[in-house]
Amino acid sequence: MRSRLRFFDAIGLGIRGLSSRVARAVLTATGIAIGIAAIVAVLGISASGRADLLATLDELGTNLLRVEPGAGIFGNADEVPEEAADMTLRIRPVQQVTATTRAEATVRRNDLIPELETSGIAVLAADNDLLDVLRASMQHGRFIDDATAQVPTMVLGPVAAQRLGITDLNPIPRVYVDGTWFTVIGITAEMEIHPDLERSAVIGYPVAAKLFETTRSPTTIYVRASQEFIDDVAEVLPATVNPEQPDAVQVSRPSDALDARRAADEALTNLLIGLGAVALLVAGVAIANIMVISVLERRMEIGVRRAIGATRGHIRLQFLIESMLLAGIGGVLGIALGAAITIGYAASRDLTLAVPPQGLALSVLAALAIGAIAGLYPAIRASRIPPAEAVRK
Repeated sequence: MRSRLRFFDAIGLGIRGLSSRVARAVLTATGIAIGIAAIVAVLGISASGRADLLATLDELGTNLLRVEPGAGIFGNADEVPEEAADMTLRIRPVQQVTATTRAEATVRRNDLIPELETSGIAVLAADNDLLDVLRASMQHGRFIDDATAQVPTMVLGPVAAQRLGITDLNPIPRVYVDGTWFTVIGITAEMEIHPDLERSAVIGYPVAAKLFETTRSPTTIYVRASQEFIDDVAEVLPATVNPEQPDAVQVSRPSDALDARRAADEALTNLLIGLGAVALLVAGVAIANIMVISVLERRMEIGVRRAIGATRGHIRLQFLIESMLLAGIGGVLGIALGAAITIGYAASRDLTLAVPPQGLALSVLAALAIGAIAGLYPAIRASRIPPAEAVRK
């Protein structure tokens, strides 16, 4: 009568075989766990960063264009006509337009600081709707309005505020700008795609014209247009902004910087996944080595089992299951470790947590596949040992 080995009995034999060599099994499974943890952590951290990046893009929108004067024939930036912003609004798909103009002024914390010691903070005259068009927000206080644009009041970007040593508006801070004290009425929140505004001090056009003779010729124009026509708007903006010298106008999309960062993150993710795959390959070789040694050490057991009716298929299945169990245990531990690393990283960086379930499933399947491949040769070798030779000392 041909002997039979039920699948669950084979699993029990595999567990018993591993439990008889616990230390070896733990060390081997750890190798798999490290490789899987690396892949899961890379996938999770990358997915969390990408989710946060996409959320930022959705919030800020990809339909914002930035228009600046380029270099003229003498290498200097050409001035843009004062009516450029109004002309831009005549483009049908354009929804919102706002502008800023650099004022020739220097910001200092107080009047005791020498004029030559500047803080590297640009002073910008701006329209009252600047934050609305940029979809930015305030961290403290409020932005300039029709009333405050007429008097010496100022809104600081977060980096500018940090450089001036201003962390809040209590008590109300003042700064010294070319002989005039300005009251700081607000500090904007971070503006990821507008680092120049983060380092600037914003004042109203009326007070800028009165104190610093600043014109309304824009240094920068921000244009919000319909998403489906954004490329068409970008194409006609130079001629609209500066009809006499359209080639001297630069048009860019601030969100492209985030897209470039996302592409760089994806390239780095692929590299790290490759390194994790190498770690898995090394762990697979370790499993194969351990299983070959196990076959040599358990020749007596194999011979006894063959003598009492176990077939070659039974022997192959037993050692194959042991190998897959090793890899499976390592895979589960690796997933738990990788997920914990992802959660910790996302919490520390205030990112949106995103662990792709398909990545977890593929990690488990990869571990099992490596276990099966690594255990295939030792299992075949064990099944080919003749019973009489196996029990011979």
